[in-house]
Amino acid sequence: MKCPFCGQTEDRVLDTRVQKDGSIRRRRECLGCKARYSTQETLIVDYPFVVKKDGRREPFSKEKILSGLEKACQKRPVSHAQIEAVAERIASWVINRGETEVPARLVGKRVIAELKALDDVAYVRFASVYRTFKDVQEFVDSLDDLELDFVDSNSPQLTLKPLNP
Repeated sequence: MKCPFCGQTEDRVLDTRVQKDGSIRRRRECLGCKARYSTQETLIVDYPFVVKKDGRREPFSKEKILSGLEKACQKRPVSHAQIEAVAERIASWVINRGETEVPARLVGKRVIAELKALDDVAYVRFASVYRTFKDVQEFVDSLDDLELDFVDSNSPQLTLKPLNP
C-alpha cells in the first residue's frame, strides 16, 4: 500500500476489522514517515447486465437501487439501515440468479415486493414511478396486477389486501 503522505510503499498493519457489510478495514502505519492511515478492502463483484425495456443493456448498479429506495422512502419511518438491507438483498438476488443478464422488469418487481413488505406508502411511490399510466384507474389496476404477478419461489408469497375494502 502506498502511503498517502510520503508515497513510500512499506507499511505495517496495526489493526484489522471486518465491517458489517463484509469489507475489511485496516489501520496502517507508514514505515518511512510514521504517519497512520486507514484502508478499506471490498470484494469486486461482477454484476450482470440489466436489459431495459427498449433493449439497452447497462451494468446492474446497487447504488441506483439504493437511490430509488431512498426516494421512495423519503419522510417515511424507514431507517437507512433498512433501506441498505433491502438494496443488499436485491443485489444478492441478482447475483444468485447466476445469469449474465436480467430484465429490468424483474428487478423492478423485486424492488416492489421488498418495498411492499417494508412500507406501503414507499411501495406505492415506487410503483407510480416504475410504470407509466394514462389515468388513476389504470394505476389502481396495475397495483392489483403487481401484487398478483410477483411470485418468487425463494420467499414466502405476499398476502394480498383489497385496495377498496
